[in-house]
Amino acid sequence: MAIDDRYSRQVRYAPIGAAGQSRILSSRVVLIGLGALGTVAADLLVRAGVGFLRIIDRDFVELSNLQRQSLFDEEDVRANLPKAIAAEARLKKINSSVAIERIVDDVNPGNVEDVIADVDLVLDALDNFETRFVINDACSKLKKPWIYTGAVGSYGLVMPVLPGRTACLRCLLGSLPAPGTSPTCETAGVIAPITHAIASIQVSEALKFLTGNLAEEDVKLITYEIWSHHFQRIGVGREAMASCPVCSEGKYEYLNGNPLRTITLCGRNAVQLIPGVKGDMNFETLSKSIAAFGPVQFNDFLLKCSSPPYELTLFKDGRAIVKGTEEASLARSVYSKMVGL
Repeated sequence: MAIDDRYSRQVRYAPIGAAGQSRILSSRVVLIGLGALGTVAADLLVRAGVGFLRIIDRDFVELSNLQRQSLFDEEDVRANLPKAIAAEARLKKINSSVAIERIVDDVNPGNVEDVIADVDLVLDALDNFETRFVINDACSKLKKPWIYTGAVGSYGLVMPVLPGRTACLRCLLGSLPAPGTSPTCETAGVIAPITHAIASIQVSEALKFLTGNLAEEDVKLITYEIWSHHFQRIGVGREAMASCPVCSEGKYEYLNGNPLRTITLCGRNAVQLIPGVKGDMNFETLSKSIAAFGPVQFNDFLLKCSSPPYELTLFKDGRAIVKGTEEASLARSVYSKMVGL
C-alpha cells in the first residue's frame, strides 16, 4: 500500500515506520464520547490516518464546551448541533480519506456490543462511570482491547485494557462508585491542558497498540496532575484479576442489566433514574457543588435543584427525577453532569 505524503513525518518515526503506518491505515477504531477528551482524540486519530473511525455521543454542543472541546466553534452552538454531527463535519475537513461513521445515541447495555463488534480498538472518552463499566463488560466478553481515560480539575488518567491479558476497570476500581461520590467537570471544573494531555497520552497508547508496539508487560495505569506536573505509571498486577468477577468468572453484571434504569413518567415530562448502586447521599456536601447549576433546597429526605429547563429531585439513595424532558438519554446526561455517576 502506498503511503500518503501527509503521513511522511509519522512514518519516519522508527517505532511506526511504513509497516506500522499501513496497519494504522487499515485499522478500525470506535471512540465513545465527544467531549473534551473525545474531540482531541478524534482529531489526533484522523490526522494519524486510522482507516475507519466510529464516533458516538448523545449530547449537543453548548457554549461551555468551547473552552476545551477543540472540534467545535460558536457556529455549532448557534446551530444547536449534536456533537457527533459537528465533529464529523470538522474531521472530514481534516482528513477526507478516513471513513467516519457518526452516531447520535447513548451507549448502553442494549447497543454496546453492536457498537464495538467490528472494530480493532475501543477508546473511552466518557464523563461517567456507568457507561464505562458497561464498556468494560462488553469488551471483556468480546475480547476487544480498549483504553480507559478520565480527567477532572487538573488531574487525569489513562489505562489500556487487553482482556484476558491485563487488568480491567473492575480490577482497578471494584464496583461502580455510589452517586455523588466522584467529582465531575460540571461540579469540580476542568482545565483544557489536562484534557488535551490525557487524550494525547490515550492516542499514543492507541497508536502503540495498532502498530503492534504495546507489550502486555508495558501496560500501566498512567496518572498526570498537570498543575503540579506530577506523573506516575502504576502497575495493576495480574493478582487483581484473580478476584475480579469479570476477569475470573466472566460475570457481566453491568452488561446484563442497566445500572441506571430509566422510567419515563407519563404525562409529567419527567424521567425517573434508578442507579444500580445505592448509597446514603450527603445532601449538605452535594448541595455545595450542585449549586453551580441553580438554586438548591434540601431536607432530610430529598434535594431539589432548579436548572432551567430542567429540575432535578434527588433522593437519599441516589434515585432521581429529572423534569423537563421525556428523553431517557438526555435525563441521564443531566444526572451525570450534576450528580456524577
